[in-house]
Parts: sequence; structure tokens; C-alpha cells
Amino acid sequence: MKMKKLFNYNETYLFLVLVIFSLSITIVNPVFFTLDNFADLAKNSTGTAILAIGVFIVLLSGGTDVSCTAVAISAEYIAARVLIASGVSNIYMAFAIAILVGIGLGAINAIFVSIFRIPVLIATLGTASLFHGALLQFVGTKSLNAGDLPQCFKDFGNYSVISWKLPNGTPTGLSVFFFILLGLLLLTWFILKFTMIGRGIYALGGNSEAAKRSGYNIHKINFFIYCYAGFLAGIMGIIHISLINYGNPMYLVGSELTVIAAVVLGGTRITGGTGTLTGTMLGVAMIMILQKNLVLIGLSSYWQDFFVGLIIVIGVTITNVQNKLKALKGVGV
Repeated sequence: MKMKKLFNYNETYLFLVLVIFSLSITIVNPVFFTLDNFADLAKNSTGTAILAIGVFIVLLSGGTDVSCTAVAISAEYIAARVLIASGVSNIYMAFAIAILVGIGLGAINAIFVSIFRIPVLIATLGTASLFHGALLQFVGTKSLNAGDLPQCFKDFGNYSVISWKLPNGTPTGLSVFFFILLGLLLLTWFILKFTMIGRGIYALGGNSEAAKRSGYNIHKINFFIYCYAGFLAGIMGIIHISLINYGNPMYLVGSELTVIAAVVLGGTRITGGTGTLTGTMLGVAMIMILQKNLVLIGLSSYWQDFFVGLIIVIGVTITNVQNKLKALKGVGV
């Protein structure tokens, strides 16, 4: 009976596809299925996974945030420029600046969505251009090379909580990035599971009018959603610049559809109210493995855009079909 229940969940099927896909890649490239490779994959996927948590929260509430990457790159670049200008090399200060920027930009999204009642997709489409344009105009367009960046970014990017050496003597390990992701997952799970705001997010995504009549403070919930998404985007920004040791204000923007596709692939309904963090992380893993191994399975990297678009279209189609089936059941057809 327990096994049958497992197959009622989208996550089970996604996990099986992920395992089959991973084994297929391993046949072509045996190095893929090694602890070292998975540690490297976890490190490189952390930024996308953290951004996906924010997108997941917004989708869960019934909205689609396409400004997440603009918020992340703004937070990243502003934090780096402030540290360079002040001559300070402190990763905690970098995080503090990036998080404040992220929350501030998230609050602007919340104002448009909650107070002016602009549809989320339209509002965030506008603010994505607004935030990125303001960044380029008022902060700068100069790329920051490894030599320009404070040492704290490099040290943080290279820090492993658990370390070991490869057979050739090269040091490797499980990055601190992975443990930050675990902490954020636990925090988000706790909020969604045990707080009124968490229950309100699900209620808002299910039926906003019914949530309002049930006594939920819609304005408060919306401000939390977009400020929390901004908070996560700020953290992602610092992880991103520490990972690549390079700051470019043109990076990230344009990759938001990949993040949305990962969340949708994980089973989160586009119209809101349904989704899990487990599914979201499986979706991120699938997208990241696909991105990094298309060439290994004999496909051009251009197929990435095709798969991302296909996932979004299929996700929307499934949602619409489910809604129509529920409507038919409701009228007794």
C-alpha cells in the first residue's frame, strides 16, 4: 500500500527519470557517477536551487516572478562595488548588503502586486527591466575580474565544510554553498509547514478571494512572499559571484525561464496552490544535469532552450487539463 501511495506523487516519477537519466550518462561517461562529480554538481547548482526556492514560493501563491535574476544580479553587483569602494573584504558584510538590496527590490515588487494590484507576471516583467536598467545606469557596467574582487569572495567560494583529495592529489570537497542551501530549505519548509503565513501562501494560490474571506491578511502575505524571494535572490547573488570569481552586471538576466522551468518540472502548479520543495529540488537537479551533459548524450547545447520551453508548455497544459477535469466533476458530468 505504501509503495502504491508513492506513485501518487509527481516527485516519485521525476526521481525515477532522474536516476535513469543519470545512469544513461554514466554509461557514456563513467566519471559522472562519482562522489567528486556530485559534490561539484551540488556546488554549481546551489545558486540556481536557492533562486528556485524563491520562484517556488511565488508560484505557490499564484504568481510568476520573472524579475528574480535581475534582483540577484543587482544585489551581487552592488555588494561587490560597495566592498571594493570601501576597501573592506568581509563576506558577512557582502551578504548583509546583498540581502538588504534583495529585500528592498522585493518590497517594490510587493507594492506593485499588492497595493496597485498589477498581475504578477506583468509587474515583475516591468521591474526586471527597471531594476537591471537602474543598475547599469546608476551603479555601472564595468566587469569585475578576479583581481578586482575582494579576497573574501575567493576564500568563500573555495571553502569546503567536508574535504578530501582526488587520486591525483587535487583537493576537493562538499562546499559551504550546499549547507547554506540546506539551511534555507529547512527554513522555508518550517515557514510553509508551521506558520500562518505559510498556510496563507497555499491559500492565496488556491483561491485568493477565499483566502481573504478566511481572514488571511493578503497584503502582509504578499509583502512577505516578495521580500523573502528578494532575500533569497540576494544570497544567491553572493554565492554566484563567489563561485565564478567574476562580476558582470549583464550576467544572470535572461536565465529566469530556466529557473521557472525547474520549479514547474518539480510539480508546482503554474496557477498556484500546489507544489513541494522536494519536487523543486528534483526539478533543479534534472535541469542542471541536462544542461551540463547534453553534449555527452550526443545532443547540441541548443537543445537546452527547447527542453526549457517544452517543460513550461507541458506544465501549463497539465494545469489547464486538471482544472477542466475538476470543473467537469464539480458539475457532475
